[in-house]
This record gives sequence, structure tokens and C-alpha cells, in this order.
Amino acid sequence: MKLTGVEVREIRLPLVSPFRTSFSTQTARTALVLRAVGPDVEGWGECVAMADPRYSSEYVAGCGDVLRRFLVPALAGRDRLDAVAVAPALAPFRGHRMAKAALEMAVLDAELRTRGVSFARELGAVHDRVPCGVSVGIMDSVPELLDAVAGYLDAGYLRIKLKIEPGWDVEPVRAVRERFGDALLLQVDANAAYTLADARHLARLDPFQLLLIEQPLDEEDILGHAALARTVSTPVCLDESITSARAAAAAITLGACTIVNVKPGRVGGYLEARRIHDVCAAHGVPVWCGGMLETGLGRAANVALAALPGFTLPGDTSASDRYYRTDLTEPFVLADGHLPVPTGPGLGVTPLPDALDEVTVRTEWIPL
Repeated sequence: MKLTGVEVREIRLPLVSPFRTSFSTQTARTALVLRAVGPDVEGWGECVAMADPRYSSEYVAGCGDVLRRFLVPALAGRDRLDAVAVAPALAPFRGHRMAKAALEMAVLDAELRTRGVSFARELGAVHDRVPCGVSVGIMDSVPELLDAVAGYLDAGYLRIKLKIEPGWDVEPVRAVRERFGDALLLQVDANAAYTLADARHLARLDPFQLLLIEQPLDEEDILGHAALARTVSTPVCLDESITSARAAAAAITLGACTIVNVKPGRVGGYLEARRIHDVCAAHGVPVWCGGMLETGLGRAANVALAALPGFTLPGDTSASDRYYRTDLTEPFVLADGHLPVPTGPGLGVTPLPDALDEVTVRTEWIPL
């Protein structure tokens, strides 16, 4: 496959409602959409970095800069290019996994479209639909939270994830359990808002039979997570700490987690995400697919990934209308608590030109 260049678009897509976590409140999704272009092929990628470096050290403008100055040019001069070759070509540049993942995704999509192979088939999917959970942000009040959860359950979501932070943890969880019962699949996500000194407080969540507590401590505090896991009975799941298959293997070996959240953008791409899946499967550790408010492009790829056999817990692969009134692609619609796995070549979806143009802030062409 030969590419002539990469188009990078910055988009701004309004959310249907503010989404608050322990580190920020978002009212719109600012992101980069990549289009890898060749003489007779194109492929799409999405960069999941946020506008500000709060979830991770990466941010939209920084990703645009590193793509322009280093990553895209690193693919130049290659007569033969496929997705497997992307990571080695970008390896000299440290970090920037989200930017690298977006570029690899675009190249992989282009490659698979030329071969007539779907993302799901290439990654090794075994299901034609995936069960869906939903992430519920921090609210202004418990009654508001209960109304939101009720709405998502009425819509058919199979699992509820509550964002938590100090001061918004035990009581919201208690209220949801009391209102919706023990049968509800319920988990919490701290986004690294606590320290090991909070272990006894976090143990107060144990009676609520949660599926897991996600990333309670700082992303670099692997030993702290191991100590916390010995203190609480709620399973500890790592998110921000898992940056590669090697990091996953180390965390599992140290006892820092018994469940892993796989986010392809966070780990450098879908090929590395598959390796993490394989490592966790070898250790008997279940995985699930996290979300980063992706548009239909990233959602299509995430759904394909979540159809692999080791993804035994519902992920954050919510329907399009969870976040957007109008998605970039044809919308993903929840049916019986599941989303269908796209079967067309590559991602199986493409942006709707008018929808993409409407939310585009700027466009840049990077030649190869």
C-alpha cells in the first residue's frame, strides 16, 4: 500500500449534556480525525486525546504538532506500508501513544479496505454484537444521578459505571444500589482521584458488591494499587496505568489488578490493544473496552475490539446518542443492550461528509 499523505482535521462536536469526571467537565468533544490517502485508497483514524492534558499528558494541539512534525513524516519514503509497520516506524519517538494510535488506525483502515477485510475479522472477533454499559458522570445531586441511571436502564444499558471522587463515592453508590437492587451490574471509576491513605474509606464500597473499582490511585502507583487490592474486597481494575502489554503483565504479576480496561488510544493502537487482550487471557484476567467519547469512527473500531473472546465484561461502547445528537457516521443504535459489530471492509463505516464538515474547525494536509 502506498500513501500520498494524511489529512488531519480538528473537530468540535457538542455533547448532549455535560460529562463530569474527577478531573474535568466536558461540554464538547474536541478531537482529531485523520484520513490516510493513497492513489486508490483511504482510511480513517480518530485521536482520543482531550483538549487539555488532564486525563493524560497528551492533548489535541500537541497531538497535531507531533503528527505534523514527526509521526506522519516517519512513514515517508516507504514503497510498502501496512499497519504492522507503523509502530516500528514511530518507535524512535517516545510516548505520544494517542497520536500514534490514530495514525496506525488510519493506516489499518486503509489496508483492510484494500483487502476487503473488516476490523473485527482482522483483530480476531468471535461475536457479532457486544453488550454495552454506560459511564455516568458526577452529578450535582443524588436525585439527579438516580434519574440519569433510570434513564440509561430504560434505554437498555446492561451495566452502569459511576464516576466517583472524594466526597462523591459511598453515598451515590449506596443510593443507586438501594434504588435499583443487587442485580444491577454496577462499577465505579475514580480516574486516579484517591491515594493509598484512602484505602479504609474505599473499603466502605465493599458491601455494595461492585464489579470493580477502576483506577483508584495515581497511574504510576502500581505498588499502591497492589497494596490497596490486599485491603479491599472489591476487584481493582487498572485503566490509566495500562499503557502496553508489558505494563499489563507487570501489573498482573505484582497483584495490582484482577481486571483490565483496554483503551486502544491509551496504549498506542489496536494492535497493541490486541496484545494486551492476549496477555490478560493468558493470565485468566478479564478485560473490557473503555471509552473516550469517541465518534462513530472510534466506536466502530472499539466495538470490533470488544468482540474478542477475552472481553467478558460490558464495556463503555455506548450508543451514539449517549453523547451526540448527530454523530460523524451513521449512528450506532442500542438494541437489546447490545451494539452490532460492523462487518464491512475496514471500520465498516465512514464519516458523513456534511456532518464532518459542519464540526470541522480546521484542516491540514501533511504530504508523504
